[in-house]
Amino acid sequence: MTTRSLCQPDAQKSCGACCGLYNYRGTNRERLEAMLRRRTEAFSLLGKPDPEKLGSFSRWVRSQEPDGKLLETIYNCEFLGFLDPGARKVGCLLHPARHPAELDDLRACSFYGAELCAGHLCLSYQKLTPEESFCVIRSLDDWYLYGICITDIDLCKAFFREVSSRLGGQPSLAVLAREEVCRAARSFFALKIDWPFRTGEDGRFGKYCLTEDEYREARIPYRDLGVRPSRYDTILLSLASRFSSADELAAAEALVDRRVAAFVRACG
Repeated sequence: MTTRSLCQPDAQKSCGACCGLYNYRGTNRERLEAMLRRRTEAFSLLGKPDPEKLGSFSRWVRSQEPDGKLLETIYNCEFLGFLDPGARKVGCLLHPARHPAELDDLRACSFYGAELCAGHLCLSYQKLTPEESFCVIRSLDDWYLYGICITDIDLCKAFFREVSSRLGGQPSLAVLAREEVCRAARSFFALKIDWPFRTGEDGRFGKYCLTEDEYREARIPYRDLGVRPSRYDTILLSLASRFSSADELAAAEALVDRRVAAFVRACG
């Protein structure tokens, strides 16, 4: 289990996935950033916040939100915004660290309440090793990419399994801290954004196909393509892949292989 902070790891980025940041249909980085900027600016105009003002703010946010959620059972918190002037860190606009000490914990006005918000830790805290979480934290400084990678346990685990298999063991924290290793890791994780074989299917988020209150895990139809399952199956699913031919699959595998091999060389 990792003991490193994954929510707010440093001054360059943070993650807002548990607040529903990525739980919108048809949104990309640009739309989410515009939404967060509007919220943050509007919140700054409230002055000293109180329950009445926060209630009005909540209703205003609801009127401005993108249409459609990926999963109805996940709450999209209206008090998620940018925490810094450079819009690099997402987080709770109600957090006590942002307000005078004499104020009550304003998170009591949120859907989940102060106690649940303060105590919640996502599964990545339990599942990722210190080396896996350190690699993502050290290599990524973009809030959007960081959030969709640090919460993609399957992607991180599959990447490190492949790397460890080639290296004969998991790379150490000292190796993972090297700049050339960070660049190679950044190149691999960037596939979450620039993957050319991504399905355009609405409601697809990584390996999951989401429909209203239900979700299922996607599968790649290898038999229909006339090939064996890929050694990179977990990675390909995490990248929301769809292939129309065996040649496309081979090209995708080659792309993943090049990024993994570059990381291994950097570790050597």
